[in-house]
Order: sequence, then structure tokens, then C-alpha cells
Amino acid sequence: MNLDPEVEKKLVEYQNMERQLQNVVLQKHQLQLQVNEMKLATDELGKTNSDDTYKSIGSLMIKTTKKDAEADLEDRIRMSEMRLNTLSKQEEKLKKDLTELRTDLEASLKGLSPEGGA
Repeated sequence: MNLDPEVEKKLVEYQNMERQLQNVVLQKHQLQLQVNEMKLATDELGKTNSDDTYKSIGSLMIKTTKKDAEADLEDRIRMSEMRLNTLSKQEEKLKKDLTELRTDLEASLKGLSPEGGA
């Protein structure tokens, strides 16, 4: 069966949007894991009695104050949560757009189907 070029274009668009959605979901999951890890680090940092601690910068461990480490973690958590919010909005928009495109494609393909089935 030969598809109308417009339908083929929509199918390609649908596949691209599905890939985008998968990427957004994966990024969101990875970022959520990082946020959880940073929150755990903040909790552990709060339990320590020492005023000095170390933070990882690349492959180095740098001595810092507990106060600076907590502030750094809180900033990183805040920025990551803002990014998570953005990714959630992207995910919802992609899901909505995919649903609309799927409905449009189904209607287009129904019109191309021969009477009586396969």
C-alpha cells in the first residue's frame, strides 16, 4: 500500500516525537536520581559535627566548610528541581502532541484502508 506523502510525513514526525519523549523521560529520571543523591548528601552533612568537610570537584576532593557545602548542595538541588519542572512540562506537551498526532494519523489511515479489512 502506498501512503500519501502527507501521511508519511506525519508518521516520521510521530516517530521523532516518540524519540524526543523517550529522551525527556530518561533525562528526567537521571536528574531525579541526582536530586535524590544530593538530598541524601545534605541529610548526611547535617548529621556531622565537624565544621570542615570535603567536596568532590571532578576527580579531586577539596576541603570546604560545612556551611559552604550545604549552600552549594542547596543551590544544585534548586537548579536541578527547576530543570525537572521544565522537563515535566516538556513531557506533558509531547504526550499531548503525540496523542493529537496519533488521532490524526488514525483518521488518515482509516480513510486509506480498503473496505472489508486487511
